[in-house]
Amino acid sequence: MTYVIGEPCIDVLDRACVDECPVDCIYEGKRSLYIQPDECIDCGACEPVCPVEAIYYEDDLPEHLLEYREDNARFFEQPLMGRSEPLGTPGGAAKLGALGVDTELVAAHPGPAG
Repeated sequence: MTYVIGEPCIDVLDRACVDECPVDCIYEGKRSLYIQPDECIDCGACEPVCPVEAIYYEDDLPEHLLEYREDNARFFEQPLMGRSEPLGTPGGAAKLGALGVDTELVAAHPGPAG
């Protein structure tokens, strides 16, 4: 089991969760953050610091956010734009920095109004 970042994070990228994560398993895409499910130790430190309540334990995801469980994993399992190989289990987000790409689900999400 793991924690999942859902739709409320899109275009927010607050990073309080990144600072709180003891194992550096929260990676930055272009419009959202993603938790690497194999690196997450299920400590829950990220959940209470999220200002937009985008992080849920995967079994507690509200029904309207269920597609984000697979989407978080997809970020690491499939090659993303501009990459020939999947990220897999990189072993820490800090060494990679912001990746500048997202999954199709996040990329297709309408931007903020205005």
